[in-house]
Amino acid sequence: MLNLFKKKEKEPENLEEILSQFKDLKKNFERISQELESLKNQNKFNIQKVGIVRFNPFREIGGDQSFSIVFLDGTDSGAVITSLYTRTGNRVYGKPIKNGQSEYLLSEEEKKAINKAKYENYKSKTERGGDERDGDERGGR
Repeated sequence: MLNLFKKKEKEPENLEEILSQFKDLKKNFERISQELESLKNQNKFNIQKVGIVRFNPFREIGGDQSFSIVFLDGTDSGAVITSLYTRTGNRVYGKPIKNGQSEYLLSEEEKKAINKAKYENYKSKTERGGDERDGDERGGR
């Protein structure tokens, strides 16, 4: 661990000692900068964005029991998982996402979940206004 503020046992007595301390600080700063850059690059591949949309795919049955949830990293890649709930069972689908797109056909709810993860996670609730759920747009499959 770097102790920038830890007092040395003796103060520098001349210009050479001061320059030597600055040289050490410069080396430490460069090392820390490299480590920070490495962490930034590694962090791109961690889950950073999550979006969820609840919906009712069948108007005559129940409430908003079905959902689409997406997990994206810093490159907008990850997966979307959709659960379709019916009285007789539950079906779960997963689709890979790369750069915000999928090679598979996406439902409107899945597209909304992706957009929520990409854009709306960074807005405050007051900017969005209203309810978090997207239950007002219901459609069959």
